[in-house]
Amino acid sequence: MTNLVPIGRALISVSDKTGLLELARALAGHGVELISTGGTSLMLRAAGLKVRDVADVTGFPEMMDGRVKTLHPNVHGGLLALRDDDEHLVAMAAHGIEPIDLLIVNLYPFEATVARGADHATCIENIDIGGPAMIRAASKNHKFVTVVTDPVDYSALIDQLKAHDGATTLAFRQKLALTAFSRTAAYDTAVSTWLAAEIDEPTPRYRSFAGTLAQPLRYGENPHQSAAFYTDGSRRPGVATARQWQGKELSYNNINDTDAAFELVAEFAGPTPACAIIKHANPCGVAQAPTLAEAYRRAYACDQTSAFGGIVALNMDLDAETAEEIVKMFTEVVIAPGASDEAKAVFAAKKNLRLLTTGSLPDPLARGLAFKQVAGGFLVQDRDTGHIAASDLKVVTRRGPTPAELTDLMFAWTVAKHVKSNAIIYVKDGATVGVGAGQMSRVDSTRIAARKAQDMAEALGLPAPPTQGAVVASDAFFPFADGLITAAEAGATAIIQPGGSMRDDEVIAAADDRGLAMVFTGQRHFRH
Repeated sequence: MTNLVPIGRALISVSDKTGLLELARALAGHGVELISTGGTSLMLRAAGLKVRDVADVTGFPEMMDGRVKTLHPNVHGGLLALRDDDEHLVAMAAHGIEPIDLLIVNLYPFEATVARGADHATCIENIDIGGPAMIRAASKNHKFVTVVTDPVDYSALIDQLKAHDGATTLAFRQKLALTAFSRTAAYDTAVSTWLAAEIDEPTPRYRSFAGTLAQPLRYGENPHQSAAFYTDGSRRPGVATARQWQGKELSYNNINDTDAAFELVAEFAGPTPACAIIKHANPCGVAQAPTLAEAYRRAYACDQTSAFGGIVALNMDLDAETAEEIVKMFTEVVIAPGASDEAKAVFAAKKNLRLLTTGSLPDPLARGLAFKQVAGGFLVQDRDTGHIAASDLKVVTRRGPTPAELTDLMFAWTVAKHVKSNAIIYVKDGATVGVGAGQMSRVDSTRIAARKAQDMAEALGLPAPPTQGAVVASDAFFPFADGLITAAEAGATAIIQPGGSMRDDEVIAAADDRGLAMVFTGQRHFRH
């Protein structure tokens, strides 16, 4: 294969003109002929550069509001012609086609147009046609043609030209071709995803997902797994959009757990301060309180053992008092909408503690897609935006919940949405006091949550387990009465669950026998 290929002619057509003048001047310095379109050519000429209009190459003016300008054999022939194929060379000569050795194109800002909420017609006009066609042509012919689709790569191209006297290496062209094909794939994904949403099509025949590399990671869940972090362009507040103020680079597991923590605490948008502490994507403590520091202390008290080395998420700006509490324990990451200078100063002494701020909380009711890989394919579903109000609850026992119990039941149900199934959550006075997660049997989750509460009571020197007088949430129905009975034996006084079991009558009777209040939501929150 050809290695070094000199660049004699370049076609430039960009919507994002960042860094373009520096690159164009470097190309002109190597004697490269510049061909350009529309606003790009005007900008280059204004900078004193000699530019040839693409209309001079095609013999046709730009038309149809710019929809047609580069879709022409003189452009695509110049990009696709094999320089070592005699038939191609004869065809070029016969039809007056000149080779194009470098293509610099970035696409109409479709993703940004959708993100700002533009109307349908505006989004349609920002679907680029000529750009992707040229990029794919040049990328296919990377044996001879260099293609650049991102201003990030301009400096590398300039360095290549300097190092190789105006030429590029095959390895460089291959890498740029990979980036280019990936870019057009991501672009088409954005268009198809948008159109599916526009016409309310939940199951399009073909489904793809795309992302932009945010950072390579040292490894994945385990050291023998390679990994990287990609952003999807949605700008949903969270770990992908956060600013990291201090601490080591985030790991794969840090990112996964931080996302889980922030999505949970976002359910409690305020004005009451809230804190969630996460370990291995499950909450080991969640609480609300009059102050952020107290919310943290109450969340930590749920399971101090599991909280070690966990992730702390806050629903409002971190203050110094809360920071002082957090640094008493080893914590991997703290994420919050913001942080005071005083809080940052407290954390500064803990060099390995990562502090992230996001500016705002994600909307737990915003629609979106979640997907999971399986052998031979992947599953796609809507993000779980399920939400209930107290008025949606159905009281199924003789005794209804007291106002205090109802408040705790709603809190427990919100937390249950973010606990791996089978999930059981004990809550008392606005704080979790026991969490059972990820068990194959619901009664086992109930027992584990109660046992962890007992262990913490003993560790803290409490006179009784905090499950005494607590309420319980179950993410799905109790298939038998045993789970409810176990919760009652732990001291629970009220239950919230979806209902819908064949043995609901048996479970309701068990609750009535023990004087429990129980409400059905009619909605479950499986989380696998």
